[in-house]
Amino acid sequence: MTEGNFVDYIKIHAASGKGGKGSVHLHREKYISKGGPDGGDGGRGGHVILRGDKNIWTLFHLKFKRHFKAEHGGAGSKNRSTGKDGDDIYIDVPLGTIIRDGETQEVLFEITENKQEIILVEGGKGGRGNWHFKTSTNQTPRYAQPGIDGMEGWYQMELKLLADVGLVGFPNAGKSTLLSVLTAAKPKIADYAFTTLKPNLGIVEYRDFKSFVIADIPGIIEGAAEGKGLGHRFLRHIERNSILLFLVPADSDDIQKEYAILLNELKKHNPELLDKERLLAISKSDMLDDELKIEIQKEFPKDISCLFISSIAETGLSELKDKLWQVLSN
Repeated sequence: MTEGNFVDYIKIHAASGKGGKGSVHLHREKYISKGGPDGGDGGRGGHVILRGDKNIWTLFHLKFKRHFKAEHGGAGSKNRSTGKDGDDIYIDVPLGTIIRDGETQEVLFEITENKQEIILVEGGKGGRGNWHFKTSTNQTPRYAQPGIDGMEGWYQMELKLLADVGLVGFPNAGKSTLLSVLTAAKPKIADYAFTTLKPNLGIVEYRDFKSFVIADIPGIIEGAAEGKGLGHRFLRHIERNSILLFLVPADSDDIQKEYAILLNELKKHNPELLDKERLLAISKSDMLDDELKIEIQKEFPKDISCLFISSIAETGLSELKDKLWQVLSN
């Protein structure tokens, strides 16, 4: 996906339908002049329903349509006939979408399963017809209930990517290049900071027709947890990944320090991120000879599995995929 069509934040206005009014009707037919009340109930107003769709990866389709209004319920009629229910409106969203109240920012619910349906705004109930109000002392009630009004409000949607592997690294660590080599994704690649302004997803094909999803998250800078650089807009995507793949380039001044800064930014954003499986890959290792690799290995952090890779030379990638799959399948 390109930067232009990946949308991970949107605000929409949703309004449900009003319930139909109940009918005031007295039964009349040949030879029956006073048949009593038989006004039917009004139909329910339409709901606005969110539905999970595994084939959607972005909120882009909501970018130009932000107002959703369901149909009103039909009025009741004679012979106790209930009015037609208003048509529901369905809004398809990608898995991993969180819905917040637009005013209070309270998290209302999230969509995590394909075809999962949640009523965002409930339609108003239809009014009861006059036959409900017949009593021993009021045989011909000439009133019925109006339908209940629908509800409306502003809602905020945020997408947290449901990828198996999240790439974590400073700008220009080689994340986009790695993604382009491992998958069919075509991220924007250039030699300057923040080439990637939106997350990119790709499917990595593994042996025996197996596959897993990898996400290239925009590069971290020191202070990202406080909102510097691209801040929280990208850090939240990492929360859903099963594995965090840290990328540090071979030409880094201090590999261990760079890894520690990345880890610290994640910790400040959400300490639970440190409980995830982690793997460290030294990218751009085609510029290293064996002697330099031995020296760099001495600097490797002790608490994480490390390996050398080169996306350009395509070395170490099979080993990387093996390690990732091994962790994912455990």
